[in-house]
Parts: sequence; C-alpha cells; structure tokens
Amino acid sequence: MFSLQGMNALVTGASGGIGSAIAHALAAQGARLALSGSNAAKLRAFRDELNEAYPHNHDGHVEITCDLGNQTQVEELIPAMLDTLGSVDILVNNAGITRDNLGMRMKDEEWDQVIRINLEAAFRLMRAAAKPMMKARFGRIVNITSVVGATGNPGQMNYCAAKAGLTGMTKAFAQEVASRGITANCVAPGFIRTAMTAALDEKQQAAINGRIPMGRMGEGAEIGAAVAFLASREAAYMTGETLHVNGGMAML
Repeated sequence: MFSLQGMNALVTGASGGIGSAIAHALAAQGARLALSGSNAAKLRAFRDELNEAYPHNHDGHVEITCDLGNQTQVEELIPAMLDTLGSVDILVNNAGITRDNLGMRMKDEEWDQVIRINLEAAFRLMRAAAKPMMKARFGRIVNITSVVGATGNPGQMNYCAAKAGLTGMTKAFAQEVASRGITANCVAPGFIRTAMTAALDEKQQAAINGRIPMGRMGEGAEIGAAVAFLASREAAYMTGETLHVNGGMAML
C-alpha cells in the first residue's frame, strides 16, 4: 500500500530538516527523486546517502541545484528534471525561508524575499509541472504550508501571508486540474524537531511543548509520512485539502 514504485518526484529544499525527511519517505516507498536546493555540496552528499539507503531505486537519485529566488533558475528546474528523469509524477514544494520582523518594522526586502521563495517559486513550479502531468493524465502536487498560515504568528506577517497564499493557490489549482487525474494538496506542519528548534534552550522548548496537547514537537518523518500518502495512487480522491500535522496545537 502507498507504493510509489515507478514514480519520479521533485522535492525542493531537499537537504533541509523537513525536506530530507520527505525525501526519505518518498524514496522508501520506491520513488526516484530529483533533489533540489541551493547548496550543491549538501545536495550531492544527501543524494549519495539516499542511494546507499535505498538500493532498490536502481537508477539512482539525482540532484539539481536551484536558487528559488532566481526566476530564471526556477523556470529551468522542471525542464531539467524532465531531461534527467523523463517525467515529473510528484512535485513537493517544501523549500521556504523566514525573514521575521514586526510588521511596522518589516523591510520591503524582507517581505519580497519570503513571498518570492515561499509563494512565487511554488506557483512557477506548479505551472511548469502541470503541462507534463496533464499529458500523462496523472500527477501529485504537495505543498508544505504551516500551521501559522491558518493561525497567524506575530513577527511573521510575510511568512504567514506566503503560507496562507499557498493554501489558497493550491485549492484553486486543484479545481483546475482535477479532471486530468492531478491532485494538489497541502501538508501544514506545526513545530517540528529540526536543527533550528534544537538550538532553542530548554526553557524555550518547554514553552513550545506546553502549547501542544501531545506535549512534544513533531518529527520530520511524521511530515514525510503525510506527504507519501498524498503522493500515492491511493490518495486519488483527495484534492484541495490540507493535512494539519501539529500534535493538536491547532485543531482546524
């Protein structure tokens, strides 16, 4: 169940904490991956890690370096994947940045950078992936949003706007491509244990855990599992939806 054998998946931000967990989850189910990120060395090392961990993907995974803040590079990403792997069956828009500041102090560049990478790049990749997916009459698009896209968070007007926008964009796109066998859904993580959250001191972590009914942060693998389900053939009748994976922090 939930086998992704024979499917090719593009994961952006693949060498990061959540991105790498998503990549592991997809590869474990048999998908062949195109790993995208801005750090070529980290991507290459992660590609080698996946190839060693999942030898059943005998053709091997590939890495495609891309700066999502560069429109030209974004437009070249899907064609590069098609040239390398031949198809794009799954697109996971995971990459994102933060440039936190209070709204009254937020600089234009802090707003622009977050919107460009977290929202605009996802739009461009969805648009580009739709053409080969429509031709194949099959496709799975999974966009990684955030609990704060639904609840808001002080100091993150730009990030919250991008994630809320991504949710709305996904719903509109899902309606446009549903008749072609393509689904588009979101996974909205809450607080997930990553290198960034590990840097918080015990008091800060305790404060966060106190807001979560389960009393702990989530694991990257728990996000990966949600993505793997939405990417599967079994999820064919689920589109325009958001899976909230947040330990009960916000029951939406």
